[in-house]
Amino acid sequence: MQINLLVTLDFKYIRPLKVMLKSLFLNNPSEDFHIYLMHSSIKEEEVSDLVSFVESHGQRLFEIKIDSRYFDNAPVVFHYTKEMYYRLLAFKFLPEEMDRILYLDPDILVINPVRRLYETDLDGYLYAASFHNVLAVKEINRIRLYPYKIEAYFNSGVLLMNLDLQRKLIDEKAIYSFIEKNRLKLIMPDQDIINTLYSRQIKSIDEKLYNYDTRYYKYYKMISNNACDMDFVIRNTVFLHFCGKKKPWHKSYSGKFHALYKHYEKLTFPA
Repeated sequence: MQINLLVTLDFKYIRPLKVMLKSLFLNNPSEDFHIYLMHSSIKEEEVSDLVSFVESHGQRLFEIKIDSRYFDNAPVVFHYTKEMYYRLLAFKFLPEEMDRILYLDPDILVINPVRRLYETDLDGYLYAASFHNVLAVKEINRIRLYPYKIEAYFNSGVLLMNLDLQRKLIDEKAIYSFIEKNRLKLIMPDQDIINTLYSRQIKSIDEKLYNYDTRYYKYYKMISNNACDMDFVIRNTVFLHFCGKKKPWHKSYSGKFHALYKHYEKLTFPA
């Protein structure tokens, strides 16, 4: 069975996307991937280059160009782009016969097989996702998004989507209404929306395996009584997520997994 993968981005994230895809293909050599690129502003020649890149690895890429009027007035802050909202309505633009897809942010390295996650039972859930179990993060978001009751604040960088159920339950108008009422609260906009409107229909998956925040290596190691060390990560973690403003493709970056990222970057761009 093929694995459907969704990415939503603008031209500034094309290079990191290629690094993410390279790591995905190298560590899942026997898989058949269909990559769906959802965007509104990437140039035709840039899309063609991406198609060639994906096809050179024996995989397929499908372009879905979104009318730029979608989410045109939605708030965009910090390093986020309008394209982040497209995952909220992905079910509307993807093929009707598709029942599930895995969304990945481009600031991710895929270092182990994804099949086990992709086949996760989603019966009754809109998504499967991870929340970062850091007390300060949970409490800040709980207070910030009051009066919405949030038990866990899920990260939207890795989302396994139940498209069949989303077509039945997600109301496009409700999303726009929420944005209009809460635009001053939305710091991590699409993520805030997913958590406030749908958190009770998100299946929790292990962050140490499926959305490892690279900023918290020491924290993960401490709370696991040293079990989640570097050997554990390299052998078991599927997605290393370079969360936050500081990114590993910037020269000023100095995080724990910088060398590993540069390794995949060199494999992607050997010249």
